[in-house]
Amino acid sequence: MRVEINDYIVIDSEICHGKPTFRGTRIMVWQVLEMLKAGYGFEEILREFPSLTVEHIKAALDFAAKKVAGERLVTA
Repeated sequence: MRVEINDYIVIDSEICHGKPTFRGTRIMVWQVLEMLKAGYGFEEILREFPSLTVEHIKAALDFAAKKVAGERLVTA
């Protein structure tokens, strides 16, 4: 089963045990959020994961904010 969260994030039961990942990658959203928590800047994250863009990182932050706020995550 695959769920499209937004233009950048998907949840696919066949990829990374169903953890949210960035579309077309096996990079898990939690990895980027942990890097932000650890103080990494956007540029450092993009160097570590060159297939991502600033928009991916912003989508991860939006995903986390909506999850914490209890908002509906899946786009229609």
